[in-house]
Amino acid sequence: MANFTLEEAHLLLHNKFVVILGDSIQRTVYKDLVVFLQTESCLTNTQLRSKGELSFEGDQLVEGGKLSNNTDYREVRQYHSPSHLLRFYFLTRIYSNYVESVLADFQTGLQPDVLIVNSCVWDISRYGSNSIQQYRENLDTFFTRLNEVLLPECLVIWNMTMPLGKKIKGGFLIPELQYLDVTLRCDVIEANFYSALLADAHGFDVLDLHYQFRFHLQHRAADGIHWNKVVHRRITFTLLQHIAEAWGVSLSPHPHPHKPQGGFGWRDGDGPRLQPQWLESANQTELQLRGSNNLVMRNRLSHSRIPAPYGWPDYRHGHC
Repeated sequence: MANFTLEEAHLLLHNKFVVILGDSIQRTVYKDLVVFLQTESCLTNTQLRSKGELSFEGDQLVEGGKLSNNTDYREVRQYHSPSHLLRFYFLTRIYSNYVESVLADFQTGLQPDVLIVNSCVWDISRYGSNSIQQYRENLDTFFTRLNEVLLPECLVIWNMTMPLGKKIKGGFLIPELQYLDVTLRCDVIEANFYSALLADAHGFDVLDLHYQFRFHLQHRAADGIHWNKVVHRRITFTLLQHIAEAWGVSLSPHPHPHKPQGGFGWRDGDGPRLQPQWLESANQTELQLRGSNNLVMRNRLSHSRIPAPYGWPDYRHGHC
């Protein structure tokens, strides 16, 4: 796994609109990315547990109401900086009328450059004995609609659901479905299998987080569902590495003398940082970084964007 610095993350996602769709785990994926774009510190325990707040580290709650475990719960968050735009939509179903309204946002407003999505646990915990079949049908409809709505250059990443504990505690398990807490972890494995096949069939990227963290269960929270700050920072690095590879950005590993901390990645050393250098060409602007490890990053930059929805200022950038 590549070890990213704050500067490298800024350069990779410069002038990019990143959208994350999903449940509370995907909300924390969004939060860690928001934090990492401002500081290399990890999420605090308070930040991990907080939800529904009006503002998180400079973002804004665009749409939201009273916190609930109902399937009609809404939460839309957005983080805006001079060079980045991140948005999160809370989903309790992979496909619904609400998801259609989200897709309508993309059709009438700003199209995402990267779409990171997962929805599973809420879905299969509410469909009963027919959960997997219904989930597969909704997934197929959702992926079909994505291909119809999104621009071809949008990078879609399907995050496979992470391992659940043997006993789980979650408000989404309404009293009449509490018996599912012992079988849901196996249902998730089956759902992951079908979701990966469908995502690949529709031409989307698949990131197998279940496989990545199957031997790191000591970092899972006591509720058997959520994960700690160490895992979420590794998810951020894994996503950035996947995006870099998909965009053809060349990454070399950071050679640090320190041992891995918490079993994940390499701790930042005190060596020389990379220095950016702007290179102008006839057809595009490229950003080149060179450091002592001879890492080179090239990123195609766009300089004309349409205004963002929800009353945000015009999202048009030049050089930062």
